[in-house]
Amino acid sequence: MRKDIKTAQRVVRKLMRSRSARRELARRAPELPRPAAGSIQVAVYFADSTVNLYQVRQWYAPLAKLAEHWPVAIISRSPTAAVALLAEAPIPVVYRRTISDLEGFIAEQDLRIVFYVNQNSKNFQMMRYGRVWHVFINHGESDKMYMTTNQFKAYDYSLVAGEAARERLSRKLWDFDVEHRTMMIGRPQADHFAGALPYAPDDRTVVLYAPTWEGDRGAAAYSSVVSHGEALTAAVLASPRHRLIYRPHPRTGVLDREFKRANKSIVAAIVAANARDSTAQHVFDDGPTLGWQLAAADVAITDISAMVYDRLAVGKPLIVTRPVSASADVDENGYLGAAEWLDSTDADDIIARVEQVQHSEEARKTLEYWVERHFGDTTPGVTTERFHTAVAALVAEWEKHALLHAEDRRVSEVDPFDDDDDDD
Repeated sequence: MRKDIKTAQRVVRKLMRSRSARRELARRAPELPRPAAGSIQVAVYFADSTVNLYQVRQWYAPLAKLAEHWPVAIISRSPTAAVALLAEAPIPVVYRRTISDLEGFIAEQDLRIVFYVNQNSKNFQMMRYGRVWHVFINHGESDKMYMTTNQFKAYDYSLVAGEAARERLSRKLWDFDVEHRTMMIGRPQADHFAGALPYAPDDRTVVLYAPTWEGDRGAAAYSSVVSHGEALTAAVLASPRHRLIYRPHPRTGVLDREFKRANKSIVAAIVAANARDSTAQHVFDDGPTLGWQLAAADVAITDISAMVYDRLAVGKPLIVTRPVSASADVDENGYLGAAEWLDSTDADDIIARVEQVQHSEEARKTLEYWVERHFGDTTPGVTTERFHTAVAALVAEWEKHALLHAEDRRVSEVDPFDDDDDDD
């Protein structure tokens, strides 16, 4: 009964937040900028609420750059997410809650491409429109089971990081034309991994610990917050030679109370460590911007998640936590087969492991190989150029089909029995 009451309370709170956001959007509607009819050619469809905003946030910088060449907008279906997106997104945001609202936007715009950053079931409400390219861009490269779902087949195309992604899809999916339906672009976000540091750099070794959330099924039980997190963060916080950046997944603890407890415990330990030594400048990071953490850290510790590959794109030392759940789906055919693993039993010895990966020549060469395998050329600017080239190719293909179908319509409108020669 207690659990049912808490569930009901969550539902009521969510409903109240939604209604409040809808009222705010209605109040602001007259003053909100509205894309001119026919001005938007590329849309990012985001049907989720604020809890998954991180999935579209990481695309802000690449999309802003793309908008210099093709007009781009974000379509939001959630009132709470729309309020947040309107406040922070660097490109136009349109709120279209109902199907009729969505249809109105599609009818007035010149859409060629619709991007999707996740597998929300509401994606299918957009995918019913057959005269645009529906393109899955995902919210990060990883070896999670999520990366090989059969839902890839629902999209016209998918933009993937590199050869490793293609190999993974070929291995896992039956009858999927990987060569035709995937386009390799690397990691455009890596061209924008920057930002102001929340600490003054010194001679401390910076360790990023970025665990994922607990997952909603056994196969996706990758989180190390409970199994590794408290022990390894305690060890880093106790070292006068190291600085910790702790960036947990924003969904940590939403399903499992023990993960919520462990997360709070780590945050409290960071606060206490900084109180003991103000020069330590340990960081708890739950901000919307991802990039500076990956670039600044000397060594990163992550779970099996997109964070592995975000870090891999930087090309700096990386340690991956090994899931303790026997149900976790771990694909070691790719990078994970060569990764530097951290077992839960070794979590309190993390300082030694950090120093090992920092100074191992073998680890450096292995890292270089897998960076190229997953992302190709990571020279700054190259992956952005590949992203733009992929979009240009899709637009050109769209225009070819549009011209072809326009010609078909003109032919079909000709009456074969209409004779202009009047013998009368």
